[in-house]
Amino acid sequence: MDLVPVRSLGSAPANLVGRVVPAPDQVVAAASNVAHKVLYGGLADLRPMARTLIDEGLLREVYHYRPSGTVKEKGAPVLLVTPLAAPAICYDLRRGCSLVEHFVNEGRPTYLVEYGEVSFKDRNLGMEHWIDEVVPAAIRAASEHAGGRPVHVIGWSLGGIFSLLTLADKRSGELPVASLTVVGSPIDVAQVPLIAPLRPLLNWFNGRGPITKGYQLMGGAPKPLVKWAFQLSAVQKMVTKPLALATHIDDREFLAQIEAVDRFTDNMIAYPGRTFGQLYHRFAKGNQLASGQLELDDRTIDLADIDVPTLVFAGATDGIAPVGAVRAVVPLLTGAPEVRFEIVPGGHLGMLTGRAARRTTWLVMDEWLAECSGRAAEADAGGDGDDEPKEPSIGTNRQRRHSSKASRFLAR
Repeated sequence: MDLVPVRSLGSAPANLVGRVVPAPDQVVAAASNVAHKVLYGGLADLRPMARTLIDEGLLREVYHYRPSGTVKEKGAPVLLVTPLAAPAICYDLRRGCSLVEHFVNEGRPTYLVEYGEVSFKDRNLGMEHWIDEVVPAAIRAASEHAGGRPVHVIGWSLGGIFSLLTLADKRSGELPVASLTVVGSPIDVAQVPLIAPLRPLLNWFNGRGPITKGYQLMGGAPKPLVKWAFQLSAVQKMVTKPLALATHIDDREFLAQIEAVDRFTDNMIAYPGRTFGQLYHRFAKGNQLASGQLELDDRTIDLADIDVPTLVFAGATDGIAPVGAVRAVVPLLTGAPEVRFEIVPGGHLGMLTGRAARRTTWLVMDEWLAECSGRAAEADAGGDGDDEPKEPSIGTNRQRRHSSKASRFLAR
């Protein structure tokens, strides 16, 4: 809430100096918001976008979002890859701040893969399950349902890392993928403030520390621990949240976003034991991906083997995946025909589905998908797609080759 100061004028009482009062319209808006929350339980429109299950397997559910009644489906399909341990509502947070809703309203065929509830019986599943089975099967299912068209894969956080590893893994075979978009996926964890100071201590335990024994005993990382870890990444926001709510009580959009994020956090999912162990030892302690390679079972997965155009996003205020940790993937993608890097406003979730994402991240995605689809169409028609001169760079990435008002947001 913006507060209007009452200034000392002449003989005004001393106790009025420095006092502040809300404007009348703010009082009305605040009262309306409080009444709506009391009567209806909240301000956010949390209705999920309608969808249909088209494929399923062990910890794999692939959905197709039903087209909007006012827009005809067109263009190449997108597949949204959910991060492990995070609910799929990250892509469908609330009406008005839903990437799914945005794509559907644009007429783009939209698919999503999620994993359901992880239980103790799944403790022996490792990263191989998602890289070798879940993500490849979801890509093929989405492509087949969309009439055999290649899929634009979009992965947020760990979903982006799983997508990178899937497309880099030769064991996945030929996959019908048109492009890859990675959103907020930390590759060099040495640049993650929450982890970097602890890595020497973690390595000192040499696999016999309390974390290793804990996840082995519990069969993974339980929901409360996952929720706590996510909240810890934004501890400053947690501390200042009561004050923020009080000072924005007249701002309906702000309050609705807080409600939606709270619901997201409350629905965190557990990690299977073996997968958590691999992430802990190979990512948090070993920082293997920073080299561009990951040792997995009897093979080495090399990110240089990714051969599709790749767009990488980093959030300007992301505490889980800082800009440097995300940018580290760019020089590793030497096999990709094109790699673009964008810094957009927001933290880890906000960069994907925050209020600012509507005029930044989403618009850059739209341009990227349209350009990749156009280039693929030209190739099918016999053109090389490279005849047009490149436009000036935009936003925080001066190497961009097309223009967008959205990415100028940070330059202001």
